[in-house]
This record gives sequence, C-alpha cells and structure tokens, in this order.
Amino acid sequence: MMHILLSRWRQGHRTLPYPKTIPPLPERFRGRPAIHPERCPEGCGACAEACATEAITLEASGPRIDLGSCLFCPDCVEACPEGAISYTQEHRLATRTRGDLVASSDGEYRLAAALDAELMRVFGRSLKLRVVSAGGCNGCEVDVNVLGTLAWDLGRFGIQVVASPRHADALLICGPVTRNMELALRKTYEAVPGPKLVIAVGACAIAGGPYFRQEEQLGGAAAVLPVDLFIPGCPPHPLTILDGLLRLLGRLEGEARIGIPT
Repeated sequence: MMHILLSRWRQGHRTLPYPKTIPPLPERFRGRPAIHPERCPEGCGACAEACATEAITLEASGPRIDLGSCLFCPDCVEACPEGAISYTQEHRLATRTRGDLVASSDGEYRLAAALDAELMRVFGRSLKLRVVSAGGCNGCEVDVNVLGTLAWDLGRFGIQVVASPRHADALLICGPVTRNMELALRKTYEAVPGPKLVIAVGACAIAGGPYFRQEEQLGGAAAVLPVDLFIPGCPPHPLTILDGLLRLLGRLEGEARIGIPT
C-alpha cells in the first residue's frame, strides 16, 4: 500500500487544467483550414479534384471547404501548387447548424451557441450521453472514450456516458448511419426521455464521410434525426469534442464567431 501511495504522490495531479489553459497540440495536428485566395491560381481546381469527399468547391473569391464533409487529410494542401490552403492549430470547430460548417476566404466561422434558457435549465448542470456507433470505423468512438480518462475527466463538467438510453439526455452518434443501423438508431432515440438532444461527431455522422457514395449508408445522423450539435473531424480531436460540448452547455465564454485564420 505504501508503494502505491508513494507512486501516486510522485505522479502528482494528472488532469489537464482545461479550459483554464489549452493543452499543447502536436505539430501534425490539423485544425480548421486557412484559405489564401491571393495564392489561388485562376482556373486551377487542383484542390477540388484531389478531395475524396467533394468537400471543396471553387468560387470567385477562392476555395470553399465544407468541414462537415472534410476528412482533414492533406490531399488538398499537397495538390495546390501555390499553397492556397493550409491547416492551422485552431481546434474550435463545433457548430449548431450544418450550414455553419463552412470555411471560406470571405467570411467568419460561427461557433456553436449555447442551448436556449429552457434547455439550459434542464441540461446545464448535468448531461448524460448515450453513444451510438452507427456503422463507422470506431475512430470517433475512441476519441470520445478518451474524454473519460484521468487526463480529461469529462465527469468534472457534469457530463457522463451512460449505458442505457433510458438514463440518457442526449445521443452522441458516430458513423454514417448504415441502413442496418437505421431502425436501431430510431428505437434508441425513442427510448431517450424528452427533452433530448442529438450530437453528430465526425465526418461520417455529419455527411457520410468517406462512405458518402455508398448506397448502404444514409449520409449521416441528420438523415434520420434532428441534430443539435455538429462536431467535424475524422476523427475530431478530444479537445474539439470537449469544446463543442461545453459550448453547447454555455460553459465556455468567448467569441461566438472567429475570423479566418492566416
């Protein structure tokens, strides 16, 4: 017992101090992309052609990236001969609507707003999540699970993952929602007592991800259920997921809109 206590004393406090400070992100982390229209060769289109999920469209003002479909892979960056697209360390990505998941050169990015006063009264202090894996690769589920570890300690924010939808306040959906999972997802949603929320995590749950052309999937959670929070990524970093959840609950103060990173 003394050896255990001594070891624990040597380890010290292991939980990250977030949100007081942002934990360091690795250099290879790919956050919200920055678009540099002045570098975009006219009529090039190399980035759009390289995108596996058709997330990039070309406009007069430059490329436009749908982060709901984006896999955050480097293909577009590597394809552009002039470096018109680059990735930043901006981890804040979650939005309340599908239409806000757009990165462009001539606008701001609207971050997720808090729930309205009535829902905040219900969920503001305690939020129970039932995770549903609806046909994905398990990457998003792994990063959701990371939030329950000692370093992140999701429970200190009053947010917990529960085993039964009867005990849940919200469904957290990962995967593109395959046809085989549609009925199970609907039944799980019906089993959650109201009022209830739906959170789509990852490119698959938002837009079908790399499977968007397959007939066996429905193109994300919104094709089946009303979605209250979209958290993009493939998979999203645990910090991105936590940021989105805390913004939904009004726990993070700061900008509702953030400018285009450079």
